[in-house]
Amino acid sequence: MLLVALLAAQRLWELRRSRRNEIRMREKGGFERFPEHYRVLVALHVSWFAAMLAEVWYFRTAPPLWLVIAAFSGLAAGQTLRYLAIRTLAERWSTRIYVVPDAPLIKHGIYRFVRHPNYLGVILEIASVPLLHAAYGTAVVFSLANLIILRHRIRLEELALDEI
Repeated sequence: MLLVALLAAQRLWELRRSRRNEIRMREKGGFERFPEHYRVLVALHVSWFAAMLAEVWYFRTAPPLWLVIAAFSGLAAGQTLRYLAIRTLAERWSTRIYVVPDAPLIKHGIYRFVRHPNYLGVILEIASVPLLHAAYGTAVVFSLANLIILRHRIRLEELALDEI
């Protein structure tokens, strides 16, 4: 469960970084698009942590070693993708959808290969972390919910990017 606590702390640090970046983007004339969607995303992540902890506590099951190895690999890949995205976007990275007028579309770094690397990383994490703890129900239910939410989120983000 130490890993879950570390990931929760990481998410809080990311929220702090996101807020700082949002201030900088607003100073450059940036503005948020589709803010109503953000609550859904936050609810998903908070519920994911809670469901995972509840399932682990209730069932107290250890996953097989092969699954731990596969899930840890998925988590490592997810973390790598997310941090490459954060690093590449720098001050333009946010957990919200922001548009900065006249700012060029980022097409370097990881974005040369993957259009939405942060979201791919989150997909891997939401599936992998529960599997590391044998929280199979959480992995399945929240992976499906995440795919539905991200499909909509990516459409909104693409609309916002078209405004640049």
